[in-house]
Amino acid sequence: MDEAARTRRGGWTTFPFIIGTMGCLTLAAGGWVANLIVYLIEEFNMKSINAAKIYNFVNGSITLFPIVGAIIADSFVGCFSVIWFSSLISLLGTLLLVLTAAIKHLRPPTCENGSSECKYPSHVQFAILYLGLALASLGTAGARFTIAPMGADQFDSSKHQGIFFNWYIFTMYSATVISSTAIVYVQDNVSWAWGFSLCAMANVFGLVVFLSGSRFYRIVKTQGSPFKSLAQVIVGAINKRRMVLSDRSEDYYHGLHEDRSHKTAAKIPTPFFRFLNRAALITDGDTTPGGSIAKQWKLSTVQQVDDLKSLVKIFPLWSTGVFLCTPLAIQLSLAIIQALTMDRRLHGGSHFRIPAGSMPVFILISTSVSIFIIDRLLFPLWEKLTKRPLTLLQRIGIGHALTIISMAVSAVVELKRLNIAHSRNLQNQTNVVVPISAFWLVPQLAIAGLGEAFHFPGQVALYYQEFPESMKSTSTAAVAMFIGIAFYISNALIDLVRRVTGWLPDNINNGRLDNVYWLCCIVGGLNFVYYIACASLYKYQNVEKPEHDCNKS
Repeated sequence: MDEAARTRRGGWTTFPFIIGTMGCLTLAAGGWVANLIVYLIEEFNMKSINAAKIYNFVNGSITLFPIVGAIIADSFVGCFSVIWFSSLISLLGTLLLVLTAAIKHLRPPTCENGSSECKYPSHVQFAILYLGLALASLGTAGARFTIAPMGADQFDSSKHQGIFFNWYIFTMYSATVISSTAIVYVQDNVSWAWGFSLCAMANVFGLVVFLSGSRFYRIVKTQGSPFKSLAQVIVGAINKRRMVLSDRSEDYYHGLHEDRSHKTAAKIPTPFFRFLNRAALITDGDTTPGGSIAKQWKLSTVQQVDDLKSLVKIFPLWSTGVFLCTPLAIQLSLAIIQALTMDRRLHGGSHFRIPAGSMPVFILISTSVSIFIIDRLLFPLWEKLTKRPLTLLQRIGIGHALTIISMAVSAVVELKRLNIAHSRNLQNQTNVVVPISAFWLVPQLAIAGLGEAFHFPGQVALYYQEFPESMKSTSTAAVAMFIGIAFYISNALIDLVRRVTGWLPDNINNGRLDNVYWLCCIVGGLNFVYYIACASLYKYQNVEKPEHDCNKS
């Protein structure tokens, strides 16, 4: 695409189409994900902890597989094609869920949770359910996080990109709030079929909105697989492991003359991980008479070497996100199970009960409100008092601390719930409501949401800023990737706790869920120490004054 074509497209004209698509697709996915545990327990007769594990697995897939969509977008077809195709896949999966809810033969006969006479689903019923969940999960994964880099590509300034990221996250959380309340209410009080049908209609509308804006989008040309070039650096360095490194710039390959406008041109590779510098060291036969690379797996550019080094540098920080999100994943699923055992009425005489699947909405509300307060009030106040803005790493660190506090509050509240259950001799009874309001869960969820308002936008902005130019789509998917891994690890941790201890029986009134939350505190605390060490050693790579970027995030 020539420069004139680029300037004619993109900009704020594309904003309503991209944000509208994001809102509709998030509304569609949030509607079936939020109440999935309740659906599996009530309609497929699953035990509560097993339903929670499937819920974690689905969430893990939704947040882990965006990396696949990002690689395809960066390397082959671009963001536009990945988004519309993924939206179509998610629609097919949602329609299968509609069928499982609408056709009685596609699910087992209903029974009370915990009854010894419950009939488990047949192989065919399981197959259709899991196929629907798989398609809906993969489609949601491909579209949701690929929208972020495509939206950022529509703007030239980092300030406008920062504004877009704020709206992107605000829209994602706000749409999830609506789906976790309105659609979940329809599922609980009207029918599951109508609830899932609303999800399908939102998916269709999002796809239509996205395609309607196609003539306005700035389509960034793909540059080939960045992972291939990174692998070539490693192979090239190994092949030249016996070569002696040079201190002269001309001994390293910087690309053809017309590409030397890049900031790394005519420079010696950085001393960090010097072994990799050999991949850019020119030897006999590495280049053609015209100056191009003769054998790609023997010679790389200095820029390609630096790209790999930038990923190596940021990997320790990225890894801290896994165990930051693991306690949050455990809290998200177990809070729904806790709510099922608690009094969910608005007040003592009310007949309206808050759906258990809507409890995570308090996290979303807290995050959405907190993002606005943080960006509009807290950051300017901090800058006024300290004469310097909050850095991205400091913002993420505050999120770590708040997450640990949330786990501690969760443990205290659960201990209170257990004490009430034991005082009423309810620990060995199933399908009973412990006389404690579900609103006791709100403080821990609100604190978790406040923590997410700090660390989630901070991490999206940090990785988009610090990843190589050729991997911008992958940068936002990298955030989703560690969230997905965290959901899988949370399942592994739940399995470990169930095997080693008696803290997590199917009837949590007879367990020690509070100890699970204290375990999450320990995991989060150790990870926080690790994060502080990584952050203190990390040096920003792509900006001269990174601390001024926090308010843009």
